[in-house]
Amino acid sequence: MPSQLTSVTFHNGMKMPIVGLGTWQAKPEEIAIAIDAALEVGYRHIDTAYIYENEAEIGKTLKKWFDSGKLKREDMFIVTKLPPKGNHAGSVEKYLKRSLKALQLDYVDLYLIHAPVGFEDVGENLFPTDKNGDLATDPSTDHVAVWKAMEAQVDAGRARSIGLSNFNSRQIARIVKTARIRPANLQVELNVYFQQRELVAFCKALDITICAYAAIGSPGMNQWMKDRDWPASEMPDLLNDPVVCKIAKQHNKTSAQVLLRHCVQRDIVVIPKSVKPDRIKENFQVFDFELTAEEVEELNSLDRRQAGRMFKMTFPIQFTTHPEFPYREPY
Repeated sequence: MPSQLTSVTFHNGMKMPIVGLGTWQAKPEEIAIAIDAALEVGYRHIDTAYIYENEAEIGKTLKKWFDSGKLKREDMFIVTKLPPKGNHAGSVEKYLKRSLKALQLDYVDLYLIHAPVGFEDVGENLFPTDKNGDLATDPSTDHVAVWKAMEAQVDAGRARSIGLSNFNSRQIARIVKTARIRPANLQVELNVYFQQRELVAFCKALDITICAYAAIGSPGMNQWMKDRDWPASEMPDLLNDPVVCKIAKQHNKTSAQVLLRHCVQRDIVVIPKSVKPDRIKENFQVFDFELTAEEVEELNSLDRRQAGRMFKMTFPIQFTTHPEFPYREPY
C-alpha cells in the first residue's frame, strides 16, 4: 500500500499539508481560477509571499469559500513571507499586517523570512534602488534582531508558526542558538537534480521541517528574469529526464507526479505552482502510488549537488556582495 503521509508535523505540534499550491508568478487575473481548482481537488495549503503581489486576489477567493460555508479558516494552512526589504526588526510587523489585510485573515499558519539578504526599506518598490540605480541592499541585516520581531508576531497571534527561506546552515544555526521560538520550517529550492541532503539532515537534527520549491523545476524562471531585464539562462528540464520519464511510465503517472512523490517519500513538503486546473489536479495525485526502493535509488543518483542549483541569486550583483549572501557556503 502507498504511504499515506499527508502532512508533516512541526515541533509545536502544528501539521503542514505535504502538498500545497505554489503561487509565485501567478498573475492576479489567474489566481482565483487556480485557488478554486485547488480547493475543489482537496488542497488545504496555499503558499504565497508579499513580493508575489497576488495576496489580495488570494484573499478574495479564500473569503468567498469561507463565506459560503464550504471551508472554515482552520481547515486551511496559509503561508506567506516577509519581503527582503522587511528584513529589519522595525519592519516585520508592518509587512505581516499588510499581508494579513490583503489576505483578509487574522493570522497566517506560517510566516517565513523570504531571504537572508536584506534590502533598504525605502519607498514602495519591492526592489529599491540607490542613487546609481543599483539594488539598494542593506549590509547591516541583523537576522537575530529580525527573528525576535518574528517571535513577537507569534506572541501577538498574527502567525501560528515562523520559519526561514533560502537560509544556509550557518545562518539557521545562528538563529536557533538565540531563538525563544525555534524555526518550524525551512523553504528552499530542492528537486532530484539538487537534493540538498546535507541541509535536510542538518535541519532534521534541529527538528526543522523542509518545504521544497522548484520540485519539478522552474520553467517560468527565465521569463521572470526577462521581465526584469535580468540575464536569464537555460533551466534544466527535469520533466523530460529519461530516468524520470521511465519511472513515470512504469507507474502510469506523469513526470511531475514522480518528481513530487520523490520529495514526499523523503517527508519533504512540495508546493508545485500551476494556474491550469488539470495540472493542479494532477499535481495533487501523488498519494495513490509509491516509488520502489530501486526507483528511489535511481532518482537519488540524478543529484548534481551544487551544480544542480537553478536559483543562484547572482543577479543583481548586489545579492552576491551582501554579507549574508547564502550560497558562498556548500549548504
